Amino acid sequence: MTTTAPTLTPTTRALAWCLHLLVVGLLVLAAGRAVADSRPHAGAVVAAAAACALVYAAGPVLPRVRRSQAAAALWLAAVGAAWLVLLALSADGVWVAFPMYFLQLHLLTRRAGLAAVVTTAAAAIAGFAAHQGSFSAAMAIGPALGAAVAVAVVWGYQALYRESEHRRRLIEALTATRADLATAQHAAGVLAERERLAREIHDTLAQGLSSIQLLLRAAERSLPHAPENAARYVVQARQAAVDNLAEARRFVAALTPPALEGTTLAGALERLCATTSTRHRITARFHLTGDPVPLPTAHEVALLRIAQSALANTLRHAEATTAEVTLSYLGDNVAVDIVDDGHGFDPERLPAPDPEAGGFGLAAMHARAHALGGTLTIESAPGHGTALAAQLPLAPAPTPDPEARP
Repeated sequence: MTTTAPTLTPTTRALAWCLHLLVVGLLVLAAGRAVADSRPHAGAVVAAAAACALVYAAGPVLPRVRRSQAAAALWLAAVGAAWLVLLALSADGVWVAFPMYFLQLHLLTRRAGLAAVVTTAAAAIAGFAAHQGSFSAAMAIGPALGAAVAVAVVWGYQALYRESEHRRRLIEALTATRADLATAQHAAGVLAERERLAREIHDTLAQGLSSIQLLLRAAERSLPHAPENAARYVVQARQAAVDNLAEARRFVAALTPPALEGTTLAGALERLCATTSTRHRITARFHLTGDPVPLPTAHEVALLRIAQSALANTLRHAEATTAEVTLSYLGDNVAVDIVDDGHGFDPERLPAPDPEAGGFGLAAMHARAHALGGTLTIESAPGHGTALAAQLPLAPAPTPDPEARP
């Protein structure tokens, strides 16, 4: 197993400089004491200390020593050889063993570093005993204790470094995950807003434009034989355009639908039926059952939009002559039922929504009901009319946002 030297930080650089200064100081101490005590081999001791310092100084400036473990091992071997020469000449060389422990443990693999430390400690003990001319247990305590301290410090530091790196990687992964989550939430929000806009446009602008188209087509059929009828259809189309414009402005400003301003849901549905009967060849009647209770704005908007969309579908597809809209307060629930006498359809064989032909109305109605924890049921058959019922709970739904994706 190989160990990679940690990336240098201000703290590790300071420790490295302290180690360099310790090595140089100990070599100077050995040379200085040899000269000061006028020892027989003082010149050789100074030369060995200088050679050891030069070999040691070559390591930090050689890039290969920092990048290659093999080069670091060769450099350590050269430093060790110079140190052994110094140790053979002076007993003071034994102190240089202590900084060499840190170098070996830092630059070599865990097993090789431990072996090098044990070898260096044994050489220091043997060299010191040779200079003293005898051996005792006390001579082994210093080098052995220094080796144990070095092993504990370096291995402890490496463990802390590995834990720090592990936490750093976890933090980076967490940051990346939060960024991905934020991106996903943004994409989901964009999709939800797009679906909300699609439902609003379908239930407001598209339905209003469809009504204007039907009125203008009726006016076209009335010309030139019944100009007074054509003029009446044109006036109604203009009024529908005015209402649609107001709806568009409120839709852009994200305000309450104009149909609900200054009135209740029952009043808005009654006015919707009256307007539909006036503008089109259908009799739409409104009925109210139960005791009215205040409704959340989201419920009123959803039920009004469902009723508008259902009547628009009746006008466009059912060829019905009557439509019954009923608002029912059922204790813990509120419901809107729309029943017509048109030619009906098979609910199991509905075509897929088509951007050109429409077909988004039922999907939008389902989405509105489900977003408020309610239900939407459709009963129809070819030739037997259509009954649509939307029921919403009055208690808070798990997902109260009426625009949330079902």
